[in-house]
Amino acid sequence: MLARSSVSSRGAAVRDIQRRAPLSADFSRLWVAQGAGVAAAQVAELALPLLAVLMLNASALELGLLGVARWLPFLLLALPLGVLVDRHRRRPMIVISDWGRAALTVAIIALAVAGVLTTPALLLLAAAIGCFTVLFEVSYQSIVPSVVPPSGLERANSRLAATAAAVQVGGPGLGGMLVQLISAPLALLVTAVGYVVSAVSVTGIRAPESPSTSRAGFATELREGMSYVRRDKYLVANLGFSALYNPFIQWVMVLFLLHAVEQLGLDAFQVGLILAIGATGALAGSLLAGPLVRRFGAGRPILWTAVAECFVLLLLPVADASWGAPALVIVLGLVFAVGDAGATLSSVILITIRQLRTPDHLLGRVNASMRWVSYGTIAFGAAAGGIVGELVGTQLGILIGVLLTFSAVIWVALGPLPRVGDPTDLAIAERREQEASALAAG
Repeated sequence: MLARSSVSSRGAAVRDIQRRAPLSADFSRLWVAQGAGVAAAQVAELALPLLAVLMLNASALELGLLGVARWLPFLLLALPLGVLVDRHRRRPMIVISDWGRAALTVAIIALAVAGVLTTPALLLLAAAIGCFTVLFEVSYQSIVPSVVPPSGLERANSRLAATAAAVQVGGPGLGGMLVQLISAPLALLVTAVGYVVSAVSVTGIRAPESPSTSRAGFATELREGMSYVRRDKYLVANLGFSALYNPFIQWVMVLFLLHAVEQLGLDAFQVGLILAIGATGALAGSLLAGPLVRRFGAGRPILWTAVAECFVLLLLPVADASWGAPALVIVLGLVFAVGDAGATLSSVILITIRQLRTPDHLLGRVNASMRWVSYGTIAFGAAAGGIVGELVGTQLGILIGVLLTFSAVIWVALGPLPRVGDPTDLAIAERREQEASALAAG
């Protein structure tokens, strides 16, 4: 009994030392790249739909189609790109994706400034940007374990999430202000510059990578990633949560932007301010992830946040223009702050569990399989939200979408996630060996 307790204590001490150890210079480069990329994406997140609404007079259905164009590539390309990412070094894949997105964003700007941008052209270019975004997402999350030891993953993911949240605090407000002052097309210049900064920073990463040496055939390698996810109950629980929540929150957001402008009478800057207030919640969620996991374990915070972020959304369809712009900005900003806090906190924990449960040679395919379902379903949510909003109006459409998000709460409550304690206890043998090597090297 004493021996077992001593071993457990030594293991906890080792994990604590690793958690406090400085993260590498390569992680810092990835960190800078991620911050620049998030800033780029945040401006585009608001500027693209506002460009469609203000310049092209887009309807709810057309905004839904824009959402489909941006997210459908995950459904079509995530799995094959996962095989590609596992066969090659991830760093060049990230650089290619950033340069591709920058070039396509510049194309949108040029067409809009020239006055020849059309809805079909915008949809096509948004879909092309989405293709490079798939490559970025699969590669980016797969390279983190190459630059961070296993016990540092939670801290690294928390820092990445905190940076994303901090950028999101100013990103939407900046995007809305730029749209208001210099137009939506010119606001997208910030997006293009952000992607370029990300590409340059990632180019400096020197951490060794271990691409898969297997050449069992493309179809076989494709199935390996999906089969690995299917056999692991924690990955299945992780996947189901995202696959249920993501499409319905996208449904809500597609309609909210149109509802805010046309029914609540808010301008671009005020909408951006609402999302910026919401992002303060994301920052809080990222900073609280580590302390909450250490105090309560990983599982219970996931369930608590799922409940909170779904319930608070019920205030969205209640909001009315008669409240006045200041009150709407404050109330709706707080709604998104609670929702973003929950989404970010749970995301940090779920990504860490995924990285701990997956061997490196499969990580690209596992990330791709997860993205294929959890992000691919967003396209369906965007399309469904646009259609429902067109049929019943934005207010009732938002309410229906919010009610459907509760399916994610039910999934989490009935699965194994609420019972997870220290996430490092879920680490597979390969991750434990990496941790031992990192400790010995340190």
